[in-house]
Parts: sequence; C-alpha cells; structure tokens
Amino acid sequence: MAAAGWYHRDISQVVAEELLARAGRDGSFLVRDSESVKGAYALCLLFQRHVYTYRILPDDEGLLSVQTIQGIQAKCFHTLPDLIGAYQHPNNGLVTPLLHPVHRPGPDEDSDGEDARGWGHTVPCPGAPPSSRTHIPQQLHQRLQEQLHSSPASDFMGFVAEYLTHHVHDLEALCHLSAALATACRALHSEIDFTLAGLETLARVFDPPVSPHSPAREQGFLSSDPDLELLLNKISTVNHLLSSLEKKVLKSLQETVTRHNLALPSMAVAPLPAARPLAVQNFEVKMGKSQRAALRVDVESGTVTVSKRGSSSPEELIPQDKILQLIKYQSVQSKVRLVCARENQKSLSRDFVFPNARKREAFCQLLQLMKIQHSNLDEPEIISVYVGTWNMGSTPPPRSLASWLTSRGLGRTQDETTACIPHDIYVIGTQENSLGDREWVEFLCASLKSLMAIDYRVVALQCLWSIKIVVLVKPEHQRRISHVHTSSVKTGIANTLGNKGAVGVSFLFNGTSFGFINCHLASGSEKTHRRNQNYSDILHSLTLGDKRLGGFDLTLRFTHLFWLGDLNYRLDMDVQDILSHIVKKEFQALLAVDQLNLEREKNKVFLRFSEGDISFPPTYRYERGTRDTYVWQKSKPTGVRINVPSWCDRILWKSHPETHVVCNSYGCTDDIVTSDHSPVFATFEVGVMSQFVPKEAPGSSPEALACIEWESVEVILKTTSRSKCYIEFHSYCLEEVQRSGENTFQNCDIPGFLKLGWSSKHLPVLNPILPDLEYLGDQHLLLSFKGVESCESYGECCLALRSAIGSTARQFETFLFHRGEETGSVRGWMRVRVPRGRRGTREKLYEWISFEEEEEKDAEPAAEPPMCPEPAPQRLRSRPRSLPEPTTDYTNPAYFIFEGVPTARLPAPGEAPKKPAEGPAGGQQCRSPAGPRLPLPSEEQPWCDRPRCGPPSPSRGHPLSAPRAGHHQRPKSAVLTRDTLGLGDCSLDVATQLDQASAQCRGDIQEISLRQSHPVPEPPPRPCREPPRPPGKRGALGASEMEVQPPPPADLQPARI
Repeated sequence: MAAAGWYHRDISQVVAEELLARAGRDGSFLVRDSESVKGAYALCLLFQRHVYTYRILPDDEGLLSVQTIQGIQAKCFHTLPDLIGAYQHPNNGLVTPLLHPVHRPGPDEDSDGEDARGWGHTVPCPGAPPSSRTHIPQQLHQRLQEQLHSSPASDFMGFVAEYLTHHVHDLEALCHLSAALATACRALHSEIDFTLAGLETLARVFDPPVSPHSPAREQGFLSSDPDLELLLNKISTVNHLLSSLEKKVLKSLQETVTRHNLALPSMAVAPLPAARPLAVQNFEVKMGKSQRAALRVDVESGTVTVSKRGSSSPEELIPQDKILQLIKYQSVQSKVRLVCARENQKSLSRDFVFPNARKREAFCQLLQLMKIQHSNLDEPEIISVYVGTWNMGSTPPPRSLASWLTSRGLGRTQDETTACIPHDIYVIGTQENSLGDREWVEFLCASLKSLMAIDYRVVALQCLWSIKIVVLVKPEHQRRISHVHTSSVKTGIANTLGNKGAVGVSFLFNGTSFGFINCHLASGSEKTHRRNQNYSDILHSLTLGDKRLGGFDLTLRFTHLFWLGDLNYRLDMDVQDILSHIVKKEFQALLAVDQLNLEREKNKVFLRFSEGDISFPPTYRYERGTRDTYVWQKSKPTGVRINVPSWCDRILWKSHPETHVVCNSYGCTDDIVTSDHSPVFATFEVGVMSQFVPKEAPGSSPEALACIEWESVEVILKTTSRSKCYIEFHSYCLEEVQRSGENTFQNCDIPGFLKLGWSSKHLPVLNPILPDLEYLGDQHLLLSFKGVESCESYGECCLALRSAIGSTARQFETFLFHRGEETGSVRGWMRVRVPRGRRGTREKLYEWISFEEEEEKDAEPAAEPPMCPEPAPQRLRSRPRSLPEPTTDYTNPAYFIFEGVPTARLPAPGEAPKKPAEGPAGGQQCRSPAGPRLPLPSEEQPWCDRPRCGPPSPSRGHPLSAPRAGHHQRPKSAVLTRDTLGLGDCSLDVATQLDQASAQCRGDIQEISLRQSHPVPEPPPRPCREPPRPPGKRGALGASEMEVQPPPPADLQPARI
C-alpha cells in the first residue's frame, strides 16, 4: 500500500473534526500526526456525532500500538496500514470499528484550486513500501541524452521549461523531473570529484595529519551513481573544504606575520566616531488661548525650558527629576499636559498645544529619552524597536537607505527632530533579495553607522533563498541578548520550495522574550485561501522560542511577537476604482476591501494581532524608477495578469496581556524606487523586564511565600469530543510545570461544543519562585487544556498576574488558541497573594506618560493652576496606562448557549454585525466583586456586565489608556454566524429566547436594582457559595419554551459576581 487516503499528516485537531463532521457517518476515521509525541499518530474516530481520539505510539523496536488503559495488553503492528486494517474489525477496544476512511480533500474542494497541503498530491503512508520510481518519457530522455555534452545551459533550461509546461500535470509527476535532473547532472560528478581531489591535496599542505581520503570519498563518491542526493553530498563536502581552507590559510598567514614580525599593508580605517550627542530641540507651542511660548528640550543636560513670547517674565527651567507626569489629550491630538513638582510639595500643571500631533509625539519621545538617560537604573525598562520590510524585486538596493532606516516618507512618520535618534534594536526583513548574506549584513551595518554613528552588532541572520531577516542591536545591549533561535519554513510548491516561506528569529532581552517573523506568502489576487494556509503552515512549523513551550500556539510563546513581510493580500476592487481612491487619498474605502482585513474579520489569520493605522498609499505595484505610476498589468506566458495596487507589505504585532507596547510610526518611503514595492517601516516603544533582584536574600524568610489560588475555572471548547481534560500551568515564575486534576463538570448537550468546569479542590495552588510584588506584576501564566486520553491540547491562553494581585479573587476571561485558530473561551476566578513584607513596588519609566480626555475644549485656564495629588506610594496598577481599557462586550454568543440566553443577538442575514470594542492585548479581562453573591434569575447576563477589577472608571484627573494604534475592530469569535448555523440544533432563534428571558426576569431585575442602590458590605475572602437559579434551558435548542434545569454543583459556581 504505497499511499493511504486516511492519513492526513500534520493537520490540526480542529481540521480533523471538521472533516469528520462532513463525513457524518459513525465509524468515519482518519489518522494524523500527534501534536504531543514526536513520531506518534492520532486516530480520530466519529461515533454518535462525537469525535474520539486515540494515540498510536511506537515502542523501542518501532512497533505501533494503540495506547490502552493500564492492565490491558496492547496489540503491536509493524506498519500503520496493518494497524488500521486490524481495527476495522469489531470488538477490538475502540468505541466502534473503523468503517469509513475520510480522505484528504481534493483540489476541487479548495476555493483557489489548491489543496491546503500542497494541491492534493499523494501522501505516502508511514510504514508502507515506497513506490517505484517513474521514468521520464522515452522521447524526452533521448533529447536529454543528446544535450548532455554539447548543448549550452540555455538549451537545457528550455528543455526543463518544456517539460514543466507540457508533461507536469500534478505534483506526483514531479518525480520525472528528479530523474531528468539526475541525468543532466551526471557529467557534474566527475568535475566535482576532480575539484575534491585538488582541495584535499591543498588541505594536506596546511594540515598534514589529515587522511588522504575524506569520509565522503570513502562512501563511494567516485562512483558514477547519478543520484541527486549523492551529488548534493558532494557539493556540501566541497563547500565544507573551501570554508575550512579559508580559515587555515588565514591562520597560517597570521602565524607567519607574528613569527617574522612583519606588517601587512592595510587600508586606512577611519576611527569609530563617537555617539553624536542630541542637539537641543525647540518647539513653538500655545499656552491657554493665545499665549505663545517656546519649549527648549536639552536631553543631555536633562532640562526643559519654557519661554513666553512677548512677556517680560523670566524663562522657567524645569529639571527632568521635577517632571512627575506627562498627560496626552485624546480629544486634542496636539495637546499635552506637563505635571511638575514644586518646593511646597504641591504639583503644578501646564498645558501646551503644539502645531500638530507629530510635534507633540516628538516632544514626548524626547522627554521619555531624557528620563531614560538620567535614570539611575542599571537595566533598561523600555527600549525602542525598529521593524522594516521590503520586497527588493531581485534588484540591488540604492546607495542610501536613509529614508527607510529613519522612518521618513509617507504615512505616520517620525518628526525630523527625532528621526535620527538611534533605536535599540533594528529588525530588517527582505524578500527577493539578490545580495549575498554577508554583503547584505555589511551594507546594513555600514548604513546605520553612517546615520547613527553607532557600530551595531549582529544578533542573528536567517535566510531562506531570497527571504532574509537581520537583527541588529546597540553594542551596550549585546550582553542582554540570550537564547537566540532561528528557523525557516518553506511554503512554495508542495511546501518544498523556498521561493515562498518564512524566516524567524527569537531571543530573550533580559527577562522579556521577543519573536520576529519575516514571510513571503503566495501571490495572486485569487490565492487568499493559499495565503491563509501559508500562515497556518508557518505557525505550525517554525521552531522558535523556549522548547518547553513547543506545544503552545506560536503566538503565545513570546512576550512580544512581530510579524512582517510581503503578505501579498490584495484589494478586492476594480483597478480603476482603486486608482481613483488613491488619487483622492480615500484609503478607508480601500481598507474596507483589503483581503487581510477581511480575513482577520473572519478570524482566519492573525488572531488578536494589532496593526498601525494605514495612512500611506498601497506599496505595490509601482513602476520601477518612480513612485508616481502603478503598473497593474503584467505579461506572462499564460497571458496578461492583473496585479491591482495593494498593501502587500505589512507589519503586525501581538503581545501578552498587560504589557507595554506603543507603535510610534507606520509608513513607507517615497524615494526608494529600485523595486516595484516600497519599503515599509514601523517603530515601537516596548516595555521590558529587567533581571529582578529581591531585596531579601532567598531563604531569609522561609514563611514569605506568594501563592496563586483558583476558585473555579470554566471552559467552553469548540469541539465534538467528549474527552475529559486537565490543565497544564506554565510560567517562568514557576519552578516546574504544574497540572490540575480532571474536570469535575462536563456538558456536551450542544452539538459542536464541550463545556468543562474545575472546582478549587481540583486546581493546584501555585507558588512562584519569588514572592515580591514588583516581580509578580510582570509575570504571566500560560494555560493549556489537554485531553486525558490523547494528551493533546484543545486550546491555550495567557493570563497576566498583575490584575489578580490582591486579597480577593478577581474574575478573568479570555480566548483559547491552538495553531492559529480560536478554539474556545475560558473564564474563572483567581487571586495572587503576596506576603506583607514583599508588597513594595515602584512606577515604571513608561508609566509616567498617560492619556486623559479633555472636558471642555479651549477652556480658560484657572487662575490658580490645579493641584494634582501625588500618587499613592507602593500601589501596583492593575494594568499599564498604555493599554486600552477592557472591553465592555465579550465574544460570540455561541459560546454561551449553555446558559440559556446568549449575550447578544446574532445578526440577521445581510445585516452588518455589531463590532465590539477591543480588549487589551491577548484579550484578557478581569472583574472584581462589588458585593456578596446573590442568586439572581439573570445569571446568564454577559460577563462584561459584572464589575471589573482594577482602578476606578476613568474620569478627569485619572490616567486613561491610549487607544490601540490602528487596531481594526472586528468580530471577536472564530465561531461566526455561518458556523453556528451549520451546527444543526445550535441554530436557535436567539431573538425569541432573549425576549422570553427578558419577560421572565424583568420583575426580579427591578427588585435587585433597588437592592443594590444601597451600600453593600465588602464580602469575606471566601464566602459561602450559594447556587443560583438559572432560568436557561440545557436541552434541545429547537424547543420553543424555556426549561428550568437543576443547578450545577455548588462548588463549580463562581464565588461572586
């Protein structure tokens, strides 16, 4: 059996369940690669509308067996087809025999005519005998023999082109090409053998002990076998010898110079210029309604000078240590408030209005830089990161990349006063880069050195054909970089060619993990599905970050993940209409039809990623040599291809919840014209963790232990499985991975969903390695929900500890992800207890800048400046000011059909769905109890209606969070309306049931409102959990009346609302 249609390789669990759901017959099955054990497989079997997953494990001898419970003898098989054949008979321990194999979708089942795994080509089954090699047609073989010795290279290329055009109809036929190439390269064997002999002779001159025969030659390299693998081994050996010889020659030359005291002539190297001090910058501003003033910022001396125009009052000098806070107004983008300390212990506030928002941002960046330079911290708490992407079009770059590397051009760009401030980290991603690796890195370093007078250090370089990513850092940060990993993934034809794919780099900056991915996805306006599949393949195959987190979704492994490259998503609009909108600079109309935005709205790709506001024209496809004309027609052998102007080149990012990241610029250049793409840049202000040093030595206070406690956890999974699950807890603040017990509550009444619950008795108490509040406020927990039988993850999430620190439990809620897909949601109650002596903290450098709404525009300044009280000492904010406020709405109602009444009405066909406000990075929300728990009939209210934890609601005088730069609002759940309607009984009439519930509960809700209008005493730390009386039904969704169900176990109820 050379191939098996039921073997699906590395598809995800979600895809496997979708394929089995389409089959719909009991006994339908497929086999995929295991996600938890390398070399193992997962057998997925459908029975009574539920999917059962069994693990197939290899033993030490390579025999395969289905994992069984303890005490049951396992049956072993030599090959996977033998195992599947045996379990097609009844009474073998499975829930049902394997009756109906589910085959891979063919090419016609793909919207773009391409299979998700490489256009439907045959996948060899593990353990099956290999198929015999297919020979090329006799006529082509004869022509090839005639060209071997006399034809030039162009003739051979023409032969290959003809073969690919007329004789390759699917990927299975590409084995002909392998035979053709092996035949064509037969003469190359003798040439390489001759070269190898000469190199080995030369190597013996510099290293006499070397054996005259290399290991490669001993393996038969002199044979005339035309196998391509043998040829590649020879080429690899030549490459290794050349590299070794280069080092030996250099070493011998250096030893000769030293021995004879010689001086080699060398080119004069200019001394490294010292870092350029920042010049004093001046800003023209308005104070009040008409008073004009000048602000002079001297970063080196750490002072801000205020000079009023037309006034006899002296200049006011403000030292940086007297500046307490910088408040940006959101209603007036050019206005800022400066809060300064005075000698009488009271603060003074001054408002300044700049000519435009760009000037205000430049002023704020200079003050931030001033604070950093004059702080007494040994390690940085905030760094600047530059990210750039450019499809170079296979042409050399221009002599100068100044506009690209200094973020100048179109869009949201840097002001000239801050454009030449060097960034701490530069990440440069390119596609179709024809330069050599070393040549490209040297060119970048020389460019930055000429612009910034800094000799940047290379952290990593990763290449895949013409796709390259380079990471450069300032010399003083080199010691802070560790755990550098690189990886690459091919997503070209059949995922074997590297003309398309991705390269990635990850590392730790002190205690903060960074990931950078540069990709080049499939081209063509009609290849949206293929691009989505490229994204999924990259997420699954890139091996970056901590190996212990290999089972987690790639987007959750890093504190900050940046994704850049030529994503190739196009605009779904007629080209003439696109050009008309570009001329009028009506970019919003174009962004509404941008394929990437549309796919993100469907939650197909880049879940919970952010992107800056796009205010620059499409970066593709320009006429080379100019930026005034788009060339949207491209002649190809198959005809004229239309390439509409599009934002192909993008930069997105995703960060852990409650972390600090601000996008300061996002644009493209307008003076680099060598390619048909314009270079794109983005700059970020990123908060980083320093290596925390506790004030008390470890062991000095054995009783001072912090603990993370759980009251309950509830999960709703989008799955047809009935498996019991457990939770794994991962964190850098834990000594080892912790695990919960099996879930104590389970409900699978709703087709396509599984609801699980854990009580506090089955959840572990976690003890961080350090109990200090300042340390715990920067930590995160990664949770993975795994099936007991398969040990494979159904979803993962990230929770920040900052919001849960306190004496009372706080409610959290967030989404679950797995392999780039949203697989469910989780909510629960947790608290982080910190010992009394370890509760000291301090304000971060990036927290002194906040945001505030203005109550009255152009209001007269008060006669006496308002006094701002000092912030309370040793108070940990529940979340950084740079984050947006938690959303007041939450996810798709399909996740809450278990509770009787969904949280919102599903849109009718043709109706635009209401877009909820975005939550913080990662989607985590937190709630705080406002009073004792009451058994309300309205138990099914949205979680978002319950009080949330953290500081009070923002008002004048309170810091506000900055709006997320350019974060496109989109539906928050992967379970869309069309998905819900396709789940059989899951398609309930939401509006009807919502009306019924409202009529039933209206009286009780009014009564509760009157009750809660009076003060309510604070609840004790662990109140008695009284079960509620939920009116929602839990039976068939097609019923017209609401059924009252008995309450679930009391230990699963949240402690309070």
